[in-house]
Amino acid sequence: VTALERQVFDFLGYQWAPILANFAHIVVVILGLFGTIQYRPRYVVVYMVWAAIWVTWNIFIICFYLEVGGLSQDSELLTFSLSQHRSWWREHWPGCLHEEVPAAGLGAPHGQALVSGAICALEPSSVEALHSGLQILIALLGFVCGCYVVSVFTEEEDSFDFIGGFDPFPLYHVNEKPSSLLSKQACLPA
Repeated sequence: VTALERQVFDFLGYQWAPILANFAHIVVVILGLFGTIQYRPRYVVVYMVWAAIWVTWNIFIICFYLEVGGLSQDSELLTFSLSQHRSWWREHWPGCLHEEVPAAGLGAPHGQALVSGAICALEPSSVEALHSGLQILIALLGFVCGCYVVSVFTEEEDSFDFIGGFDPFPLYHVNEKPSSLLSKQACLPA
């Protein structure tokens, strides 16, 4: 649900890199859920690998919006230079005083104004960072649940005995060690 909400706001902000990442995330979450329902541990493992990538992506988003490590919100990393918009939250955050500027080049689609500066009680970059932090927590929870599901699935696969079924003490037992059986074969009269 949070990924769908984030997808909507990324579409509204014309941020194409997060749109693609969110789409891939939604597809892999559906695949992981399918794998859980259908008892397919490989699909769950794919989800777990994606969860690690998703955590890394969200750490990058947090660093991007908090401008850590030389990253700048004014760069066109997330928009692929296709849009002048940077974030829906930055342009439409309630309680902000916006300074609208006329767009040069591509222009603002459908009468939307580009925001050059805004004074807000809570910075929109903090909202984006909080969204990513929530995504990290959910992905880590999903990773732990995925580990549990895979361990349960593999336990069930390893516990099946083809001769005795699921019975832990089947009727058919060989009480002798294989080495003693070999010595008996060697001592047979000729």
